[in-house]
Amino acid sequence: MSIAASLLAVIVIVVAGWMVIKRYPTVIVLFAAGMVMIAIAIIFGAEHILPKNAKSTGLIWFDMVDLIRIASVKQVAGIGMIIMVAGGFAKYMETIGASGALVHACISPLKAMKSPYLVLSLCYVLGAAMCPVVPSHGGMAMLLLTTMYPILTNLGVSKAGSAAAIFCAGTIGMGPGTGTALFAAKVANIEPIIYFVHYQLPVAIPMIITIAVLNFFVQRYYDRKNDDIYEDSVFATDKILKVGPASYAFLPVLPIALLCVFSKLGYQSIQLTTVTALFLSWIIGVVVELIRVRDVHKVFSDAMAMIKGMGSLFSTIVALIIGAEVFATGIKLCGVITLLLDGAHAGGLGMTAMSAVLSGLIAIVAFLTGSGVGALTSLGSIATDVANGLGGDVTQLISSMQFTAGLARGISPVAGATIVVAAAAGITPIAIIRRTAIPMLGGWLVMMIGNYLLLN
Repeated sequence: MSIAASLLAVIVIVVAGWMVIKRYPTVIVLFAAGMVMIAIAIIFGAEHILPKNAKSTGLIWFDMVDLIRIASVKQVAGIGMIIMVAGGFAKYMETIGASGALVHACISPLKAMKSPYLVLSLCYVLGAAMCPVVPSHGGMAMLLLTTMYPILTNLGVSKAGSAAAIFCAGTIGMGPGTGTALFAAKVANIEPIIYFVHYQLPVAIPMIITIAVLNFFVQRYYDRKNDDIYEDSVFATDKILKVGPASYAFLPVLPIALLCVFSKLGYQSIQLTTVTALFLSWIIGVVVELIRVRDVHKVFSDAMAMIKGMGSLFSTIVALIIGAEVFATGIKLCGVITLLLDGAHAGGLGMTAMSAVLSGLIAIVAFLTGSGVGALTSLGSIATDVANGLGGDVTQLISSMQFTAGLARGISPVAGATIVVAAAAGITPIAIIRRTAIPMLGGWLVMMIGNYLLLN
């Protein structure tokens, strides 16, 4: 792809960013910008724009539109399904009073800590520690939104602050089941569990502590500044929560418990996906309600809250993620990523400097596309050649690139998890990332230092 196409794509990206900041409908902006960039790629000679193994319609201009269908299928079957099911589960927990019961059970002891922002930091640490068993960033966000989000808001933390801390929880990307970690381990030619224990944990622990401390001060600062602009919230946590029986407090956290027990780090012979754990918890909730209420009509009517919640989240959140996928496809087809990569090769840098440069490239791509996995897989394959050429350790390169992919996704306004938590709080994705930028930068600096000390 020519440089002219890449430069035109950069202009489209800048215009799209300006429109999002000016609060144009984000999903339409993403679709429009993505389609314009794909059209640019076709005009400048792109012949194959569909993913591998995808069948062409026979006309490349129809293929451009078919990309929307392909993106929809991919996202609805992946993170989109997790988001819809988790959101529907949250709605059902709210309907039967289980969320209210959890808040009621937790609020008094947490208030005794005298610091809502200390609870916020601990919430982040809990989420980060859960990453090995809940590797999906969007899935982690939704699980914490159904459990810790109402607790934090009831303690006095703003909706924006609560959502930002929850969003940060899934950005580390550690664990033997995480997509980026699996890819990094493959590039480094080591077992995923070895990569996790020996190369991720020693660096991740100080990163988590740093991000937790920074969240304490950053979220408190912005809450005191109090200049966030709120719209309708998907979770509507500003209304009075229905409080069910005290015994129901376990239901909202049941999916997390199931995922911990039935995983690679627990009972390995049985492993649950996030979606299966959520559906199973919903069924258990319905059974518990039947035993308590003994009114089949009412219980089944309440159970419909799960289905209705899934539908509302498709129209508000999943559509945005599909738009972001089309947007990212346009960026790739116009050669923007290749242009960035060629610039790094021309620099003639040493191992440590090259590690920082490649991490910077990963950060740019992850920021633009909202995908840590996409950024790492598109650039990570060069780590072996670079390390061999410079006589360094490939693990140093790929580890810094892998962590960066997650952290940079933490400041991307088009990332799926950003859209999820922003919709939950009723604020724009830009309002989320301004609260996460400093914690993510602090975590990145600690990671780069840790990687250097660990591998040199």
